[in-house]
Amino acid sequence: MKYKDRIYGEVQIDEPVVLGLINSPSMQRLKGVDQHGHYQAYFPHEDVSRFDHSVGVFILLKKFGAPLLEQIAGLLHDVSHTAFSHVADYVFHDGSGEYKNFQDEEFEGFIEKSEIPQILNKYGVNYKDILDDSKFLLKERDLPDLCADRIDYFLRDAFVFGKAPKKKIDELLGSLAIINDFWVFKNQKQAKEYADLFLEINNVCWSGLESGTMLKNMGELIKYCMGKNILKKEDLFLTDEEVWRKIMSEAGKDKHLKLLLDRADNKYRYEIVDEKDHDMLSINKSRAVDPLFLKDGKLIRLTEADKKYKELQEKYSKPKRYYIKFLELR
Repeated sequence: MKYKDRIYGEVQIDEPVVLGLINSPSMQRLKGVDQHGHYQAYFPHEDVSRFDHSVGVFILLKKFGAPLLEQIAGLLHDVSHTAFSHVADYVFHDGSGEYKNFQDEEFEGFIEKSEIPQILNKYGVNYKDILDDSKFLLKERDLPDLCADRIDYFLRDAFVFGKAPKKKIDELLGSLAIINDFWVFKNQKQAKEYADLFLEINNVCWSGLESGTMLKNMGELIKYCMGKNILKKEDLFLTDEEVWRKIMSEAGKDKHLKLLLDRADNKYRYEIVDEKDHDMLSINKSRAVDPLFLKDGKLIRLTEADKKYKELQEKYSKPKRYYIKFLELR
């Protein structure tokens, strides 16, 4: 199968197990799950689905020679995401988006209930072999390290949000190498360029005010709908559109639901205010990487070589808190 990706171009995919997984209902559902939640109302951009990103992680691992099992783990790593992606982190537990790990907690159970074990078994793969991320250090590492998951969503967002043209994306990909299961840049300049752009995307998109407001608004909307039995937890494992239709079917019957819908659709103006006078607190995960690069045959972290960047990395690794006041309708 020839697959065309906006980041990696045209890729030939021939592995039967991978093709079986790509065409499975669980993977195909991800085409209807937006990578960024309900973000179009706040920050219009090219559509990016969880499917795009998941296949992207697979392609990246394939390009850099990761074992097939790790490629499969990369392909499936986001299959348990709910509709509207990280909105679920603002629904469950304490309703905070500080850690964004709900889909990771659901992953094993989702896989077990799906058709995925049967597909894997057909090709001699035990589904339990893809569950342990400690085996897949190219695919997944904790911040501030780079990993295939983090590299793909960063490059993909840098491109679709217009922060880096395709030529720059290609340059950044070409500057990466793998040493001892670490993603490494060939020199300090490349590492710094990547890290600075990563910070920009984090501050503008992932942990910016618009993202924090959207995610918290959507979380409050879905929590309310679950409390009113408009939605059940299992409904969240449908597509964005299917969940939205369920919510909208009740929109004319409930004034508070209409208010939450209008906020979620960015129909209210809002501003950051003092802690004492807010309508909503949004706590958001903030990300900063600390890339490794080669110097005189040794691996060095960017924060070891650049004190100014170390201060930035420490600052933006802490969660952001937004006290938000809603104003009049737009």
